[in-house]
Amino acid sequence: MPYSGSPAVTRSSGIANRLLAALPPADFDLLAPELETVALDQDAVLSRTGDQIEHVFFPHSGAISLMIDMADGQTVATAAVGCEGAVGMLSVLGPSPSAITAIVRAAGTASRILPSRFHAAFNRSPAIQHAVQIHIGAMLIQFQFGVACNALHPVKARMARWLLHFRDRIDNDVLPSQVLGVRRTTVTQLMHNLRASGAIRSDRRGQIEVDRSRLAAAACECHGTMHLEVEKIFSTKTVRSRVL
Repeated sequence: MPYSGSPAVTRSSGIANRLLAALPPADFDLLAPELETVALDQDAVLSRTGDQIEHVFFPHSGAISLMIDMADGQTVATAAVGCEGAVGMLSVLGPSPSAITAIVRAAGTASRILPSRFHAAFNRSPAIQHAVQIHIGAMLIQFQFGVACNALHPVKARMARWLLHFRDRIDNDVLPSQVLGVRRTTVTQLMHNLRASGAIRSDRRGQIEVDRSRLAAAACECHGTMHLEVEKIFSTKTVRSRVL
């Protein structure tokens, strides 16, 4: 089932999410009465493959993994979402089961809204429609570079890229170990190699402290390229959204 647990809910007040912050005041006001602020507990499931999407989430802090469930029961993380994006936004295309499982890897907060309410505001606001385009563009960049990176680059460089990806989203050099997903022998060996190079340091509380500069040196060029491409989307389309 979707969002596990019973999160504390309040009316949304701040706008730390970049998609919401990009909206002109009048367009944001179409959403504001329906937005609720919810705590994102670590390991909470926001949506599950095959279930109907019950809320659209706009993270203010924390980080969420988007997981693909394979037929043999294994799961693969395909993207990460932080305050630059949203979870469940494609529900504007119409009611349909979720194609991914979204799991909170780093705790934070988010604004959430019912899909029907978001769809109604989407139909009335070109600016909200452009926000959806920004989100889709940013996710496509993650998916496209992720496929190319997984096919061409060494696994150690890919691991470093993934850790940097989460570090950027929570803006902290201390990451919860959950960002690694399921621990396997290969992952354990890679973490050992990164520790030996000084790129990371793990402690007994299940956290990973990263040295960003050394981790960036161990990563492939995909991290920097993905970051720049996403910023281009925000810089061009955010201006257009505000003009609208």
